[in-house]
Amino acid sequence: MNKKILAATIAVIFGIAAAIYLSNGSDLPIVAIANYGPHASLEASLNGAKSELAKHGFIEGKTVRYEIADVGFDPALISQMIAKLKASKPKVMIVKSTPVAQFAKGKIKDIPLVFCDITDPMAAGLLKDKTHSHGNMTGSSDMGNLEAFLSFAKTLFPHAKVVGLLYSTSESNDAALAQMMKDAAAKTGLSVLAIPVDQSRDIPLRMQEFRGKVDFIYVGTSGPIQPALPIIAAEAQKMNIPVFNAEDQAVRDGLALASFGVNYESVGKNAGKLAAKLLKGVSVQHLPPIFPKTEDHKSCMNKKLAEKFGIRIPKDLPK
Repeated sequence: MNKKILAATIAVIFGIAAAIYLSNGSDLPIVAIANYGPHASLEASLNGAKSELAKHGFIEGKTVRYEIADVGFDPALISQMIAKLKASKPKVMIVKSTPVAQFAKGKIKDIPLVFCDITDPMAAGLLKDKTHSHGNMTGSSDMGNLEAFLSFAKTLFPHAKVVGLLYSTSESNDAALAQMMKDAAAKTGLSVLAIPVDQSRDIPLRMQEFRGKVDFIYVGTSGPIQPALPIIAAEAQKMNIPVFNAEDQAVRDGLALASFGVNYESVGKNAGKLAAKLLKGVSVQHLPPIFPKTEDHKSCMNKKLAEKFGIRIPKDLPK
């Protein structure tokens, strides 16, 4: 073969190979997302983060690549997940839920970290205060307005006196939620019966402590408690106690009477805004954490359960 033709052929081959290499996204900046496990609220925030990043020009497969993993709510696997994601050399890592974020903050110092789906990042040891990032971490909180929730609940149950709450003893996020619920209840004329749960298998037994003592039960965003919502709903139904949930999928599934809480897509979008700025070169020290605003909340009621409890659904709520 003529040397010039051979050289041209080789150049074409290498050109094609280079084009294939570029098209597979291997040279794109990576956003690693460390999730705790599959759950509706966590999925909603994940989708919100990706949509917000796309809004800022970071299109999956075109201008950014994602490495996403979860541990199926098994804390023993968190170290392995974080190590695997770190090995992909991401530009930013989004860490979702308290135990994942706490581990990442302790182990990763050279990658910007954006926490997400965490109620009280100060109580969790992730931040020093609500207005500043800390070290290489900033993030998006899901701290809801519990006073507004209790006011909403009292419009449905005006004679209610006590709200029931299960909280996990293994997660600082839950202890913070229990205290915030007590503070909010004191302002709305209610008291709280907060029952500790050491392990998920204890929930059916712990639920019995609510019998005849609470007017309704609130289920927050706890990683250990939220997945047990079907069990909580079943036990509450036996005792004829209405259940309120932090997110609305449980309402649509018929597990909870109503939801009032933070819109998790909005929580994810806030995390996406921070991640986009980090990808554009803004220092994490210049990115304060984001907390939900009033407009980041939403409510929903289940028509069938409302009829069971003799409640009329307000016109401004989705049915």
